[in-house]
Amino acid sequence: MTSPEGAPPRNPTRRSVVLLRPVPGDSVIHRLWAGTKLLIVFVLGVLMTFYPGWVPIALVAVLVGVAAYLAHIPRGVLPSIPGWLWFFLFLGGFTASFAGGAPEFVVGSVTVGLGGLLNFLRITALSIVLLGLGAMVSWTTNVSDVAPAVATLGKPFRRLRIPVDDWAVTLALALRSFPMLIDEFRVLFAARKLRPRPPVANRRERRRRWGIELVDLLAAAVTVTLRRGDEMGDAITARGGTGQISAAESTPARRDWIAMAIVVVVCALALTAELTVLGSSSAR
Repeated sequence: MTSPEGAPPRNPTRRSVVLLRPVPGDSVIHRLWAGTKLLIVFVLGVLMTFYPGWVPIALVAVLVGVAAYLAHIPRGVLPSIPGWLWFFLFLGGFTASFAGGAPEFVVGSVTVGLGGLLNFLRITALSIVLLGLGAMVSWTTNVSDVAPAVATLGKPFRRLRIPVDDWAVTLALALRSFPMLIDEFRVLFAARKLRPRPPVANRRERRRRWGIELVDLLAAAVTVTLRRGDEMGDAITARGGTGQISAAESTPARRDWIAMAIVVVVCALALTAELTVLGSSSAR
């Protein structure tokens, strides 16, 4: 018999959210221009904003699933869902079911309407699909490609004297610093948990200790942010300044036009179904 010591743990380590860190690979999704991905997310977001029906949500979900399959996205990048989130989802669905509405069915002498529950499920599915769209861009796009793409897409606005290049550089710096700051904050919270806590006698001392710990965390966070910003500034200066971030050549290729054509077809199918026989959104 296998000893209990050699058995695998029943509760594996929770996986954290992977943000702004591309999954290594050389798939057709990875090779798409960053501007194409941003445009696709914008177009699909507008579609589901005005027509949040089941058909558009399902078609966009299938599109995201196919893109994830082509990009070879592993399951390990998906975060673990905490138990409290399942509880709130169940609570939200339970309370929404009291709204009633069509479709309805009769149980004995009671008429039960599923309209509120279906609306809650539709909003939940819409949120998951939108998160999947954003995650696909994060997992398949290098952060350094975003600023040149934004600068290229914003060329028409330069005639209006809008500082597109400055906005692109600001966006690139924010996207680059965000993962580093998240890692630093995780280290700070881990160090806080390992710090021995002196015993407290009453609630007043406990609140005072919480205030001291909060001040320590804020001071450490500000220090880490300034240090990371100084290091990033030195690195950017050594590479030629902020102008080099948005000055890189960035243009779409043939595969980008094919991807946009597929998205247009999906949007046309969704609108046709939503505006004719399968409409389920309030905007029809």
